[in-house]
Amino acid sequence: MKRDYYEVLGVSKDADTEEIKKAYRKLARKYHPDVNKEADAEAKFKEVKEAYDVLSDSQARAQYDRFGHQDPNQGFGGGGFGGFDANNMGGFGDIFDMFFGGGRRANPNAPRKGSDLQFGLSIDFTEAVFGKETDVEIPKEAECDTCHGSGAKPGSGVETCHTCKGTGQQEVAANTPFGRIVNRRVCPTCEGKGKVVKEKCTSCKGAGRVKIRRKIHLNIPAGVDDGAQLRVSGEGEPGFNGGPPGDLYVVLRVKAHEFFEREGNDIYCEVPITFAQAALGDEIEVPTVDGRVKLKIPAGTQSETFFRLRGKGVPFLRGNGRGDQHVKARVVTPKKLTDRQKELLREFAELSGESPGHPASEDNESFFERMKRAFRGE
Repeated sequence: MKRDYYEVLGVSKDADTEEIKKAYRKLARKYHPDVNKEADAEAKFKEVKEAYDVLSDSQARAQYDRFGHQDPNQGFGGGGFGGFDANNMGGFGDIFDMFFGGGRRANPNAPRKGSDLQFGLSIDFTEAVFGKETDVEIPKEAECDTCHGSGAKPGSGVETCHTCKGTGQQEVAANTPFGRIVNRRVCPTCEGKGKVVKEKCTSCKGAGRVKIRRKIHLNIPAGVDDGAQLRVSGEGEPGFNGGPPGDLYVVLRVKAHEFFEREGNDIYCEVPITFAQAALGDEIEVPTVDGRVKLKIPAGTQSETFFRLRGKGVPFLRGNGRGDQHVKARVVTPKKLTDRQKELLREFAELSGESPGHPASEDNESFFERMKRAFRGE
């Protein structure tokens, strides 16, 4: 007894044409005798094809939905499969090519682009900020100068492969219950090249390519960041059969700086100041990527206060202008004091209404005590 065609394909009765086609492709690949060597694979493949022949045809499907397998007009179920011919497969031919041979029909002697190359380059922090021009040596393949890429010894020439007649593919025919099926594979004689070298070039050993180190000039733009890629067109591996070369991608690795840190186009740094500078104010020198600049510290500056130096950051890659530099002032507590310094601090504490060793009250907390708590991270 025949199974329901919808059940065979694993689709619902309201499935559209695309769903039926997808289900058929999946099952055809699964049960095709050239792929599946199980004993019942051939029968299942035939059943799937029969179901698809009916359900993919709107008129035949409507007839099947009405009468089932008992078609009063002489049953179409299975009637079309007996005449299956691999050389006249209609819609199935396209699917068969897709699964078992479609991709192998490309001309192996057609021009093909060469492979892309990737190269890592380390640069300093300031080089990333301002950019630089430099030369790098890239290991790569190049066309052999001796044989000009043919792989043949000069004077010996190249012959058309006698096995594949220059196509680079070999056809293997097989008779199956479904007809005569032709598979295509890479020619083993010429390895898909379509040509045979009788005497190999001594410089490249018949490969047509040699390893070289090529010097390439790079122009690194100002403002690049870690991980940025520079594309150098045409500096990859050479193409095949006259195809264009690939491209070179230079991946930049920016070294960390001992003083500056970067976030986007802004630069951050930290400068130490003394308690006296924080309390009384001062003008200090701050390093920037452009050199030292003056920075005014106002009286009463708290530890970890940020100051902005506009336009002292990293240039924008696209457009004009630069980011800013953010300077964090950190008040440094001296670790060693002279007797005189201790005496003055005690006097300061007394004038501030503090008793050394006793914290100030919450409603009369001194500036000095707040600073000491800030030092402790409280």
